[in-house]
Amino acid sequence: MKNKFIYLAILGAMGLTACEPEFENELTDGNYSAGEADFSSYVGIGNSLTAGVMDGTVSRVSQSYSFPSMLAGQFRIVGGGEFTQPSYAEDVNNLGGIAGLPGFNTRLIINSEINPATGQAFGPQPIAGTSTITLTQQAMAFNNMGVPGAKSFHLLAPGYGNPAGLVTSPATANPYFVRMATSTSTTVLDDAMMKNPTFFTNWIGNNDVLGYSTSGGDGSDPITPLPTFTAAYNAIINRLTSNGAKGVVATIPSVTSIPYFTTVPYNPVPLSAAQVTALNTGFAQYNGGLALAANAGLITQAERQRRTITFQEGEGNALTIVDETLTNLSALGLPSYRQATEDDLIVLPARTIIGTLVGGNPQQINGVSVPLADRWVLIPSEQAEIATATTEFNNVIKAAAEAKGLAVADMNAILNQLVSGLRTADGQIYTANYFAGNSNLSTVLFSLDGIHPNARGYAVITNEVIKVINEHYKAKLPFVSPGNFPGPTVLPNNN
Repeated sequence: MKNKFIYLAILGAMGLTACEPEFENELTDGNYSAGEADFSSYVGIGNSLTAGVMDGTVSRVSQSYSFPSMLAGQFRIVGGGEFTQPSYAEDVNNLGGIAGLPGFNTRLIINSEINPATGQAFGPQPIAGTSTITLTQQAMAFNNMGVPGAKSFHLLAPGYGNPAGLVTSPATANPYFVRMATSTSTTVLDDAMMKNPTFFTNWIGNNDVLGYSTSGGDGSDPITPLPTFTAAYNAIINRLTSNGAKGVVATIPSVTSIPYFTTVPYNPVPLSAAQVTALNTGFAQYNGGLALAANAGLITQAERQRRTITFQEGEGNALTIVDETLTNLSALGLPSYRQATEDDLIVLPARTIIGTLVGGNPQQINGVSVPLADRWVLIPSEQAEIATATTEFNNVIKAAAEAKGLAVADMNAILNQLVSGLRTADGQIYTANYFAGNSNLSTVLFSLDGIHPNARGYAVITNEVIKVINEHYKAKLPFVSPGNFPGPTVLPNNN
């Protein structure tokens, strides 16, 4: 079954190569000013969005495009001080990843070489090569204190940078903080305060809902309880402002609007007449059992109809999924299956298994005759949980900002604008779509992992933060030009 989600075949003729321009800032306009802010010691704290993750990892070049780094470049024009980030000098080939750690792969690229089996380009896929990034401890506090994977309460957790915590089950340490922590017992916030910040950005909280979302709401990574988030967030803000520092806090975007959840359609399955006959025959017993359950009053006729699985010849067949919210009919030997609808969100990694065979058996097709498991799908009730938590967390963030007189960069609102199209100062309209080849090469702002921005996206974020600084602190900071930053990395091959 052909993968029909990303049309990349045209890339083979484009002859595109990797683009890694360096960021330079030559602005010296004397009219710029810091206003009421003091940028002499700027610290950015947060998670992967602050660290500069793109294409699934931190690499030497991706880190250079972190939004705090771009901000610091603009701050320097009006008296901003030194800005340091954890060293990635050992990433000599710009591959990213972390050597020897499963799941910390090299960065994703588009391989425009044509796959003869599908007639389409390969990818996205990890760039070939072995990571040279190690866990060698740098034992320094940096101005960029973004720690990929961190949740709100992790910033306050002693031992989060202790290498011994990487081998416990579950792990109690974070490899990125292991690389930078000043001691095995310190916290991210303690190290941040070592820089005596006069100005900060705080963009933490995405992972408090994102982990639940990317795991399909299967329970393996639950949403942070509101009391835990509230206590952690207020403790962070109280500490950051304890010396009179000013700053910007950022809200949590609606994660279900990002390409990770909006790229794979619910109905991508094309079928031949023979396949339809086989599938409908295979599900006949299940459908018959539903009819008996409905006649016995165990489920409503509406649920029976919702659960009935049928396929038709041609395009547009919906995926078969597991839905744990359906009435439990296991006593009748009936699993909780139904076909997906447009209200379900299929996670991006599902594209690698949909249509594949289980054990090479042509009758066992993932997403068709074999339903997608819970972790591949966000059903409406799970989306509602995420939306509720996001709203509650953002209310906490805004209340903390108001109490301390801080500026708010409303990233939730900005992402909502991106969904319909965001026009930047240079006139370009960007969207929250996933990279789809030549058609949106210049307008896509997300990297190939579908979660994090690419360099151009981080430039847009930088400008949104500058906007609120200029307004809230009466500063006159210049903007960066998103169009000058690279988009997706496309290589002619992956050798």
